Amino acid sequence: MSSEGPEANATGRPPNIPMPAFAGGLSEAEIWWRDHQRWLEERGYMLRPRYHPDWVPSWHKDGGSDRDYYLREDGRNIVRSCVLDATRISDGVVVGLKQISQSLHPCEVCISLYLSTGPLASDPANHCVPIYEVLEVPDDHDIKIMVMPLLRDFSDPPFLTIGEAMEFFRQAFEVRLSSIPPQDTTLISVRDCGRMNIMMDPRPLYPNLYHFINTSQKRDLSGSAKHYTRTRAPVKYYFIDFGISRKYNPANGPPRSCPILGGDKSVPEFKKSLDPCDPFPTDIYYLGNVIRIVFLQACTEYTGLEFMQPLVDDMVQEEPTMRPNMDQVAARFDDILGSTSNWTLRSRLPRKDEIWLFRYYRVIRHVFHTIFYILTRRPALPRP
Repeated sequence: MSSEGPEANATGRPPNIPMPAFAGGLSEAEIWWRDHQRWLEERGYMLRPRYHPDWVPSWHKDGGSDRDYYLREDGRNIVRSCVLDATRISDGVVVGLKQISQSLHPCEVCISLYLSTGPLASDPANHCVPIYEVLEVPDDHDIKIMVMPLLRDFSDPPFLTIGEAMEFFRQAFEVRLSSIPPQDTTLISVRDCGRMNIMMDPRPLYPNLYHFINTSQKRDLSGSAKHYTRTRAPVKYYFIDFGISRKYNPANGPPRSCPILGGDKSVPEFKKSLDPCDPFPTDIYYLGNVIRIVFLQACTEYTGLEFMQPLVDDMVQEEPTMRPNMDQVAARFDDILGSTSNWTLRSRLPRKDEIWLFRYYRVIRHVFHTIFYILTRRPALPRP
């Protein structure tokens, strides 16, 4: 989520946010985390050394140059100022901390908690990010801190087989917020389930995790972070960011909400009118558009999933009333998955930009991986 606006200066920073005092120094947003480090430690969460009040940059300690700050673990600044990693002191688990402004997003905390407590907490079909704890910031009653798992972009590292991509689709379509839990009549519309708001639990793939900023590197930036394939270490995908999500009671009539633009600005109905509309077909559009953009369009990085095109085309139709609902999407996908053989699921998912030399290497690697997965009884559809 960018903070740039029309008045941003040549550095891309809004004029009201000062530059760090020195190369690699703390930004204004990072200073907030530094100023609350001791309080977070008291609450059981340890921030990285960069955010300690007595932090001295490592490149200053050993006489290094300010030009080399980006090579140091403590020289990387955060991109999204409202999200930071921390280590839970009680068990050493790395978690994510997210600032929530109650005045800007009054529903996010309550909806996030609703989706991660009670019967939903143990429901395997619940793919909404679990919330471990909500912290009340002592010196700012508008800000709350949600503690959640450390998550990673759902498409990084790349999908390697058709089965890995199909498992992502299966989990995404498994979410039926309009009908869970069965004993509750509450309807919830996500309203912003675009590409940036679908992530995965990376712990199976990255047993030793990675640096929060440079996610391809080890936590100390000493080398590349080791990771497995999704077939060897299946992952669970999560929807995040319920800042503009809303709850509805069917007893009050059909759900209606005024349009709110999320990360995906291409919603057809929002371009035609700003009148209140049913938000659930818009959720279908968002999800279909993620699959279209990442897996199916001519400019995307993958090829081999063309059989998903009819379903996705229906999900992104211009007319909202013509789109299938989530139960219909899930049923149609189950039919597609049921007609897909194991050999197809184990097939390599080629990259469109492959150089011929890398293609041969990847084909050979894929053959050996496939033999290993068959011998070790790894399923072609890697369910977590």
